[in-house]
Amino acid sequence: MLHAYVIGLGKSGNAAARLLKRNGWQITVSDRGNSDALQQQKQQLNAEGIHVTLGDDFDPVLTTPDLIVVSPGVPWDIPALVHAREMEIKTIGEMELAWQNLQSCPWIGITGTNGKTTTTALIAAIFQTAGFHAPAFGNIGYAACEVAMLEPQPDWAIAEFSSYQIEAAPTVAPQIGVWTTFTPDHLSRHKTLENYFNIKAHLLRQSEQQIFNGDDPYLRNLGVKQSDPVSANACWTSVKGKSELVGNPDLGAYIEDGWAIVQNLPIVEVNTLRMPGSHNQQNLLMAVAAAHLAGIEKAAIVDAIANFPGVSHRLEHICTWQGIDFINDSKATNYDAAEVGLSAVKSPAILIAGGEAKTGEDAAWLNVIQEKAAAVLLIGSAAAAFAQRLEQVGYTDYEIVETMERAVERSRELAQQQSAQVVLLSPACASFDQYPNFEQRGDHFRQLCLELLIG
Repeated sequence: MLHAYVIGLGKSGNAAARLLKRNGWQITVSDRGNSDALQQQKQQLNAEGIHVTLGDDFDPVLTTPDLIVVSPGVPWDIPALVHAREMEIKTIGEMELAWQNLQSCPWIGITGTNGKTTTTALIAAIFQTAGFHAPAFGNIGYAACEVAMLEPQPDWAIAEFSSYQIEAAPTVAPQIGVWTTFTPDHLSRHKTLENYFNIKAHLLRQSEQQIFNGDDPYLRNLGVKQSDPVSANACWTSVKGKSELVGNPDLGAYIEDGWAIVQNLPIVEVNTLRMPGSHNQQNLLMAVAAAHLAGIEKAAIVDAIANFPGVSHRLEHICTWQGIDFINDSKATNYDAAEVGLSAVKSPAILIAGGEAKTGEDAAWLNVIQEKAAAVLLIGSAAAAFAQRLEQVGYTDYEIVETMERAVERSRELAQQQSAQVVLLSPACASFDQYPNFEQRGDHFRQLCLELLIG
């Protein structure tokens, strides 16, 4: 029996192990952690005949499996994986494994530094409203291998790809590829902007049809140069009208007179979408373009957008307390996303920011803080460094509060004192200093805000 070794016991690792088990493989799953939650997962998988080892590092020399499957959070270039590939042990990511088992249906692949989750959710909502079995997965919703095990199999696979997932999925070839934005992120893992770009570009090169955000400065410059990975029949988008399109304008999607127009056909009025911010108009445009290219009827597109509730942790309205809106933007894990989030809400706002800092350019974010934030409350390990940056640009209305509990309590007081209309959690940071992921950070914020309503 062939032996597969799965690295990482998260949702993706569990799904990969179960799919391989179903396909007749002998499975070992390993994870460096050894928490109570992992122990519970180990017991469950052991009961299913899947061997699990916790608290140890993978060594390809000791195990020599026939296949290695890597969860998205595991760096592709750790020495053990590099050595495994040198030993010519087949090594793939969980998304690649799903692709190998789910090629019977067309895929839509969405990637980008920011905007991909909302765009993915919108696309899935449109396809589902049109009557298709079209689950969203990858960096959103299901793990990819969970979708590969669904019965019946999907009509369309709507996959959100992080750079980590693309890196380990070399043969995935979507019917439609969407690139939402491109700004520096994950450089601690990818080292250079060029590496990060090339990973993203790979998914678009593999896609039969391509959609690019033509308002993104980096991607727009790519389009003007007409350089790889742009194909001649790419669909470029612009919220600024047809005259602003790069590429072939008759193939593009744009907003004019309040309408989202794709390939010169008016599809839906932009104000049908109930999400704030010009960035969400761009997300809407890319989703509508993808649906149109896939042949979805206009009526289904309009119906889906009218009923779209938004995305958890991305400018998610939690509650209104004494006229103050509390908004969860926990998914804003870098400066660019946090800049977009703060720009989208009413001002003045009380901003909660901080966590585990990332490498990136913060100037535009700091400018928006100066324009729109009545006060900034700083949490997590980045608090002192953020305070120093705010001081450097002459912004002094900040407080280091360290924890989410203190931030929510103090935001209530400051919002009343400053007549602020909004309290916004938009961290500009990863969550790993205080939370396992941005979802749990956002859930904690939601819980505290709702307790405030009750209290």
